Amino acid sequence: MSANPAPAARIAPAPTALVLVAGAGRLPELVAASLDRAGRPFRVLAIRGFAERAMRARAEATLDLLDIAGILATLKAWGPVSVVPAGGVSRPNPAAILNAAAALRNREALRAISGGGDDRLLRGALALLEENGHGVVGVHEVAPDLLSPEGVMGRHAPDAAARASIAAGRALLGALSPHDVGQAAVLVGQRALAVEGPEGTDRMLARARALARRPLGLGRAQAGIVLVKLAKEGQDLRVDLPAIGPRTVANAAAAGCAGLAVQAGFTLIIDRPATIAAADRAGLFLIGLPTDAGRGVDA
Repeated sequence: MSANPAPAARIAPAPTALVLVAGAGRLPELVAASLDRAGRPFRVLAIRGFAERAMRARAEATLDLLDIAGILATLKAWGPVSVVPAGGVSRPNPAAILNAAAALRNREALRAISGGGDDRLLRGALALLEENGHGVVGVHEVAPDLLSPEGVMGRHAPDAAARASIAAGRALLGALSPHDVGQAAVLVGQRALAVEGPEGTDRMLARARALARRPLGLGRAQAGIVLVKLAKEGQDLRVDLPAIGPRTVANAAAAGCAGLAVQAGFTLIIDRPATIAAADRAGLFLIGLPTDAGRGVDA
């Protein structure tokens, strides 16, 4: 890519209390462990119906996603704070919508930040936090040890065919970046098999799996198929940090990929040891690409 993703902006001035807002998945637990290792104190606000058991047990407050007034009141009592959003909240389960009264109490605030899908809702929620005197920081800022390093991770390295696909993928995603297309693509040489859209990386890999096979689904995938994943230019990494994990590796292997190339310093690796081990077992390379487009992809 020719330009770096935009760094997180409007960070609350230190010193402020740090609050980890825990949604679904393992990410909040990994961020908490990283903060513990760094000796940085923080509080946990768990989102009911999303946060996993470990984070609910650690939380000082557990609130409904739609209880905006309650969330703001809690943060005010703890504040001023810097909020670290971590984990998914885009697909409510039944427990997440039990508190219908919360939605009614906050219907004006909800109307102001909704109406444009998950992305607009998240950005509106962050703006609301900032308007109430709280900073919003990204996982990449408070837990940089969770991000991809530069170079080859694991036992396998890209060959010449894979390096050509990586270069083509960087060029393609860089060109598409201003159009707010997805963060990833699957390529073989100069040909794009699939580009990520709103469906996400896993479903894109499912499409690539079908396209990479010979007619009738028979035969082996072509050589040099690579998953390339990069942050978009100007992307708000506080809410949209590229991420991969063991499941990504498994889906890439099923799609016939020779390996995965991600942007070093801007890509979250969920459970890095397990992800590298999964790539090693599958015979896939995993490489962190330098952000500088003028540099190569070799380790």
